[in-house]
Amino acid sequence: MRGPKSTATIADNTTKKTKFEKSTGKKNKASSKNSGAPKRPPTAFFIFMEQFRNGNKENFPVAKSASAIAKEGGAIWKSMTESEKAPYVAKAARKKAEYEIAVKQHNDNLSATAMEISTSSSINTHGDVEQEVSS
Repeated sequence: MRGPKSTATIADNTTKKTKFEKSTGKKNKASSKNSGAPKRPPTAFFIFMEQFRNGNKENFPVAKSASAIAKEGGAIWKSMTESEKAPYVAKAARKKAEYEIAVKQHNDNLSATAMEISTSSSINTHGDVEQEVSS
């Protein structure tokens, strides 16, 4: 039976997290990512799909939905031989190499700024100690 809830049940529900509290926890976790980091490179399949979608838009501007185009592109990718996929694989490898260089530079910049912050904070700490000793 679906009658009104008793007061004991309502009191127990107050300790549970609300939807708002649950969603803010996820946002805080996502915000801990480094927003300045370079974006990951696309795989060979995604490079192929980008070109396939652009070509499909030109040929059939409003004829197909996005899901139909994706299914058709996936079927074509599966039927392609390795030699037909080679240009996309090469382009993906080139983009991956560029990405690795960008990540290395980004990490070097982060470590350099971290070193600057730690040295400046240690200088301030030692300056405070010297002031206490001299007074």
